[in-house]
Amino acid sequence: MPEVYEFFAGGGMVRAGLGDAWRCVFANDIDPKKAETYRANWGDGAELHVGDIHGIEVARLPGVADLMWGSFPCQDLSLAGAGAGLAGQRSGAFHGFWRLVDGLIGEGRAPRIVAVENVCGTLTSRGGADFGVICRAFVDSGYRVGALVINADLFVPQSRPRLFVIGVREDADWRMADAGGPEAPFHTPALVRAVAGLPQSLRERMAWWRVAPPSDPVAPLVELIEEVREPALWHSQARTKAILDLMAPSHLEQVRAALAKPQRTVGAVYRRTRPDGRGGRIQRAEVRFDGRAGCLRTPAGGSSRQVLMVVEQQRVRTRLMTPRETARLMGLGDDFVLPRSATDAYHVTGDGVAVPVVRHLARALFEPLLKARLRLKAA
Repeated sequence: MPEVYEFFAGGGMVRAGLGDAWRCVFANDIDPKKAETYRANWGDGAELHVGDIHGIEVARLPGVADLMWGSFPCQDLSLAGAGAGLAGQRSGAFHGFWRLVDGLIGEGRAPRIVAVENVCGTLTSRGGADFGVICRAFVDSGYRVGALVINADLFVPQSRPRLFVIGVREDADWRMADAGGPEAPFHTPALVRAVAGLPQSLRERMAWWRVAPPSDPVAPLVELIEEVREPALWHSQARTKAILDLMAPSHLEQVRAALAKPQRTVGAVYRRTRPDGRGGRIQRAEVRFDGRAGCLRTPAGGSSRQVLMVVEQQRVRTRLMTPRETARLMGLGDDFVLPRSATDAYHVTGDGVAVPVVRHLARALFEPLLKARLRLKAA
């Protein structure tokens, strides 16, 4: 059974995606509240270490990992951040993660596959320099490296594009997974541009990982929402009107079209700041009725929490998404134990990686690579 180290583990969503075919032998997160969720779902085992990654010693990591995963913090790399990139205090945790990779290599215990996940802003952070730093770390440590941009909306009704940088030890049979050139949909134009902007010495060591897209249909958002009957959980008519008043004409027209339909229509609403056409900025509420939600975020402020708009029987109602709805949008089953506090639950789901994306990577890339390595070793 392949073994995994799960760093920046949150509630253990990578572990959930890998499934019972994998064994997690070490997990880490700095947040005690997320650690409580991890234990509630995966038991109070010795594999979970709560603390800053910079304080972890290599000796704490057992054996040789088949996969070492790190979904390091995104705040300094995201479009909403201050642009500090990997030099920032939070996203700079990547360096603490890679210190452990190099420490394991120094002990002859190199992880066979290393994967890091973050926002797509990583590709352009500091003019592409941060993407180059990540790729250089893989190459200098003896990994063939490639990147994929996968949007969770191929698996769940949530638009959540994320960058996955995946390295395989050079002594493995990585060529069987290399497409030889970019392929849609996971090698996006933005990724191709970012790779083209790397120094030639890095470009020559990059792989284009071959991962087929999923074929199963995605359930629409309406199938994931809960039947919320408590009046207190719904917005007042005045608050719903305030949301509608923030909408541009094109979005109001979508609401009118939904009102004209005989069936219930469910949309997701985000508040955003847009140009006002006069050189300033204005807050807008934007709705989408395409069966998908926007990208879940952590509840740093009221505007970061997605609002559901339910249109039926000539009536428009709005409310915040429930914690369980956000968990479903991340591909978690209803048996996944969420924190009692809604805010804590939003932190767990909004900071996580979509479970079915991990599952797809495991089946389409990680497990075939590990099997090929065993065949190569046997030969």
